[in-house]
Amino acid sequence: MMRIGLLGASRIAPRAIIQPAADHADAVITAVGARDLPKAEAYAAEHGIPAAVGSYQALVEREDVDLVYCGLPPSVHLDTCRAASAAGKMLLIEKPFAFDAAAARAIVMAADAAGRPALEAYHYRFHTLFERAELLVKDGAIGRVVRARGEFEAEIARSPGELRWMSEMGGGGTMDLGCYVLHAFRTLLGEGEVLSAASDQIDGVDATLEADLRFGEVEAWMRCSMLAPRNDWIELEGTHGTLRMNRFVSPHHGGSLVLTTPKGRIEEAPSGPSTYAAQLGHAVRVFHGELAPLTGGADAIATMVLIDACRAKGREALHR
Repeated sequence: MMRIGLLGASRIAPRAIIQPAADHADAVITAVGARDLPKAEAYAAEHGIPAAVGSYQALVEREDVDLVYCGLPPSVHLDTCRAASAAGKMLLIEKPFAFDAAAARAIVMAADAAGRPALEAYHYRFHTLFERAELLVKDGAIGRVVRARGEFEAEIARSPGELRWMSEMGGGGTMDLGCYVLHAFRTLLGEGEVLSAASDQIDGVDATLEADLRFGEVEAWMRCSMLAPRNDWIELEGTHGTLRMNRFVSPHHGGSLVLTTPKGRIEEAPSGPSTYAAQLGHAVRVFHGELAPLTGGADAIATMVLIDACRAKGREALHR
């Protein structure tokens, strides 16, 4: 049984890990830690969690915790996740992995030193529909990939305390939304570089960002926005066809995979568990030594390098 402790009384945890753990025979939530003990206790009562503690350090040091789920803002990932690794815990860290690439490297170094995995919670990565897309690309279903495009828009209300509108907490469109597209591109196409980017800045964060990238010989374009209704997709154009994933981040909510070649058009609907259930299932198997992690480590660092470059070039473009 993999015992899970929650770092932070986060809004994402109920759907990201609490419900999946309730449905998994080999995972259980044992404790939640927050800097405010009454908040942790209220959260524990609401979600049926046996224990609550009033500090992050107390959570990572608990003997009844094997995996620490970090749902905190990126600005505090470094200290809390290093503390968890030092306490001998496996980690599942909400995306983006860290505040920047330097912090990502430090987190990975701490996890490696402890000999414990530190996975990044790109939940789409573990779903059967994305696995299908990977296989189609690898098998040359659309020939040699020459272009890639992707977009993730979701309207984020500018309400008081909303972390995604706070630059000092690691907010912004690229950190919260564009990171998914960048990670998917890297997973399907290999390592890349940012050629140029442009962003609209509001409250010191990139509310929208567009970037031109290159992955080997593949030209790519990415857009993210916190100002538009939900819309996420990626499309690969090859020498013999195109492959598109609609709603690729959460395919279990009406997503699809569309393969178009000279032979015709094939549309596949998602099957299997939700992305979050698949992610937890992967983490459990990693915990038991049955699988190597699909995320984290060098993968997390490389994605943060692209995120940093997109944000930097977006800011540079404002001053030209």
